[in-house]
Amino acid sequence: MLSRVKWLFSVARRRKRRPGSRAEPAAAAAAVAAFVGFTSPGERAMRRAGGRALRVRQLSSGRPSAALCRLRCQEHDHVTRPFLQVPRILAFDMTATTSTTLALFAVAILVSLCCTTTDANDKVNFREKEKQVLDQILGPGRYDARIRPSGVNGTDGPAVVAVNMFVRSIATISDIKMEYSVQLTFREQWTDERLKYNDFGGKLKYLTLTDASRVWMPDLFFSNEKEGHFHNIIMPNVYIRIFPYGSVLYSIRISLTLSCPMNLKLYPLDRQVCSLKMASYGWTTDDLVFLWKDGDPVQVVKNLHLPRFTLEKFLTDYCNSKTNTGEYSCLKVDLMFKREFSYYLIQIYIPCCMLVIVSWVSFWLDQGAVPARVSLGVTTLLTMATQTSGINASLPPVSYTKAIDVWTGVCLTFVFGALLEFALVNYASRSDMHRENMKKQRRQQYESEHALEPLVRHPGDPMAIEKLRPCEIHVPPQRDNCCRSWLSKFPTRSKRIDVISRITFPLVFAMFNLVYWSTYLFRDEGEET
Repeated sequence: MLSRVKWLFSVARRRKRRPGSRAEPAAAAAAVAAFVGFTSPGERAMRRAGGRALRVRQLSSGRPSAALCRLRCQEHDHVTRPFLQVPRILAFDMTATTSTTLALFAVAILVSLCCTTTDANDKVNFREKEKQVLDQILGPGRYDARIRPSGVNGTDGPAVVAVNMFVRSIATISDIKMEYSVQLTFREQWTDERLKYNDFGGKLKYLTLTDASRVWMPDLFFSNEKEGHFHNIIMPNVYIRIFPYGSVLYSIRISLTLSCPMNLKLYPLDRQVCSLKMASYGWTTDDLVFLWKDGDPVQVVKNLHLPRFTLEKFLTDYCNSKTNTGEYSCLKVDLMFKREFSYYLIQIYIPCCMLVIVSWVSFWLDQGAVPARVSLGVTTLLTMATQTSGINASLPPVSYTKAIDVWTGVCLTFVFGALLEFALVNYASRSDMHRENMKKQRRQQYESEHALEPLVRHPGDPMAIEKLRPCEIHVPPQRDNCCRSWLSKFPTRSKRIDVISRITFPLVFAMFNLVYWSTYLFRDEGEET
């Protein structure tokens, strides 16, 4: 390269010795063509044979030299593209000096070398570098996945694993099975100094693996799990990222069915707390410790929708367990669910109220309409019993009394009481009829016995005075009472029972509702605080 530059300067000096010569542009073109010819094997052979002078004369002949330069530049486009504009620059000023031409030519050479170096750097295949790094850190005899990583800062303490998760959906919450199903993205992060590597100036941000058996993994398991499975459509939903400083991130999408023991004393005005527990199976706290990731360890999808519950809040906590084999690290998430009461209000409470009110219709029917009152009472009683059995079928058999049991039991009692009220009215009606019949018989008997006696007795008759005295002694004094005066409008006892039931049943049911709602709502608020 240095010899070629010296040759260019010698050609320029020879051209400069000729005064008034017009060959400067041709000399510049010759210089460019000579540089282009530097990559041509034929040109080097011709120069070795001593044909340098003939070549210079050919290039000094004007237009043919420029055409030849362009041809050479097209043949060597990947090297000499920046020099295609040199003849145009030289042709801009035909009287330019040879020193200016050489300066421009030197600048073009520097630009070409810089561009060539940049292209060479851009063409580096970093995916091939990634393969080499993986072979280097995970090759045979270099890494053993059976050995746990060291502690913090390379100490011999326990390996620290930071855990966080993203709750994607909560499918079902079963009261009868006392379980719930959740789908989540579970992540673990720890540091393994054996996996450090060169990131080539930030070009390799991290390495990605899909085979968890290649590196050491924490032996975490879900202690309250009933069922679970991974997701493998279309590919296994799992990845492992290895960062240059040795940090490992493990992420997987899983679906779990977890047990959730429930307290149903306030059902359906209750709140339930379902836990998600994670613990180490084999490594004790001397070797492995789980910690919640700083910041936001648990995230929940924004549009989470549950049919009968609302996720109010969630809390993270630690639940280390001690056994006869040692102490094991444990993490816990408490999910607090509030039951949606509107569903139960429409499906249970309002229908039960309607059945109780319908049973009161029999109080307004005539006491002689036996078929209507019997059919109405029996139908409401059977419907209420069916409603109660349907409610209990959707709940587990527990030994304590639930709030819904109190409601359905009282409603069933009111319906049954309405049916018993008709039985009492019917009995009173028959008793009234029997009493009226007895009165008629006594009246007829009395009239038949005293038909021959005079209608009016004399005042001096002693027998008449003795018969009148007992009547004066046993007649009770009359008292003014509004209730008694109002009931006196209804001569028969059966009618009085119906009238009293029309007022008593709704009043007692209203008082029961007041006590029921105030008691359970206040108990619910107390437990929440």
